Amino acid sequence: MKENSKFSEYMSDWLYGKNGYYASYKNIGKEGDFFTSVSTSKFFGGTIAKHIISLVDEGFLAQDGVVCEIGAHHGYFLADVCEFIYTLRPKLLESLKFVIIERFDTLQEFQKNYFKESFGSAVTLTHYKSLCEFKCENAFFIANEIFDAFPCELYFKGKTARVDGHKIEFDVDDAWVTQKAKKYHKDRGEIACGYEEFASEMALACEKFEFMSFDYGEMQARPDFSIRVYEKHKVIPFFDEEIKRDVLFAKTDITYDVTFAHVKDAFNEAGVEFMELKTQMVALIEMGVLELLEMLKEHVEEKIYKQELEKVKMLILPNFLGERFKMIRFRQNKS
Repeated sequence: MKENSKFSEYMSDWLYGKNGYYASYKNIGKEGDFFTSVSTSKFFGGTIAKHIISLVDEGFLAQDGVVCEIGAHHGYFLADVCEFIYTLRPKLLESLKFVIIERFDTLQEFQKNYFKESFGSAVTLTHYKSLCEFKCENAFFIANEIFDAFPCELYFKGKTARVDGHKIEFDVDDAWVTQKAKKYHKDRGEIACGYEEFASEMALACEKFEFMSFDYGEMQARPDFSIRVYEKHKVIPFFDEEIKRDVLFAKTDITYDVTFAHVKDAFNEAGVEFMELKTQMVALIEMGVLELLEMLKEHVEEKIYKQELEKVKMLILPNFLGERFKMIRFRQNKS
């Protein structure tokens, strides 16, 4: 870790440095530091599979198009998608191409092994380290909790933070951060770095695509700091006086609420059309998660159905993940 660094550099080292939190395999779910929708229910990926099939039927995604997950970590999400495509429309599993964008070799290896164990030779998985390396004509991009993991700068009343020995000092003048803070009406909080570059890379990677992502946050910026640390399902505010940043550094997850207006603007600037922002509850129900449950009910015993129903409830009920998490969707069609 650099001394006297920008906060974005500090956060990047925390999460993605040589020994960073995401640089190696981490348990997610009950045994990890936090839950995700992927770790909650396979029907999360199943609903995306149903949506992918609808895109093929609509004619937006070709039968030999690409399904690409960005930041897959374990690879469970894309594997769930593949499993449900096989159940719902098996021929598509043969024609679609499956790609993961993953920067870390160790995680790529884990994902390859998981897909081999799960599907043998039935699914061919291709890896790229970044969107810059990837080129295709037609794709569906999917990501889960990616925008909250972009490094950010911290801003407070006109000043940007620097980090000196894990201590946060607000004494830097940064024109870019100040401009973004004014644009999103913030006098304090997080300003995400890298959204613009990410959107441009995606726009250049593919001629015709839909991109869907799920994350927690709101369209408008929060009026305060949301940055926090997750450790064994305990939420620790980053500015808690008791926090020991030197101990938590790179060993815990650090995150913040997404300002979706910033994500929207970044993609619009790259020439990509914003389609919608919805709660996860509304998005999953509209894409058919309840119809999938009804299909399950017809083929399994009541006990198994009830178990899966309880998991899906966690995905969609407002007091669990359904309201706080949002789905944002974009499209580009240059063809």
